[in-house]
Amino acid sequence: MLLLWLGLAAAAGMLMPVQAGLNATLAKEADSAVWASMVSFAVGTLTLLLTFTASRHAWPAMEMLGRAPWWSWCGGLLGAFFVTSSVMLAPKLGAATLMATLLIGQMIASVILDQIGWSTFPQHSLSFGRLAGIALLLAGLYLIQRY
Repeated sequence: MLLLWLGLAAAAGMLMPVQAGLNATLAKEADSAVWASMVSFAVGTLTLLLTFTASRHAWPAMEMLGRAPWWSWCGGLLGAFFVTSSVMLAPKLGAATLMATLLIGQMIASVILDQIGWSTFPQHSLSFGRLAGIALLLAGLYLIQRY
């Protein structure tokens, strides 16, 4: 089962530069990164609404949603920043440099969040291996940019 989850994660990762390219093309034609990001979120929202409705899951009760910490509602805000940044940076950096840099940022944040066991993440202590992994990612970024 782990291989299935890893495969799905890899597939999602492979779609990230495709999404950045699609959105950057839309932004170029519309002359607006924010508009292209908004369209991306609107299409995504419609897709999720249709998927959720087709799955026939019950809508969560409002009191259940009210128990969530205030900061748990900020995912969309962070997503808007991520998508808009990707739209603006894709034509400037190229797919490989953009994705490598995003990955480094994700890994640095992930190591910190694992260290403190934030949100629902299991706690994993900072180790030499994790720091070495980030260093290797930085070396990879250098090689991607250089060649």
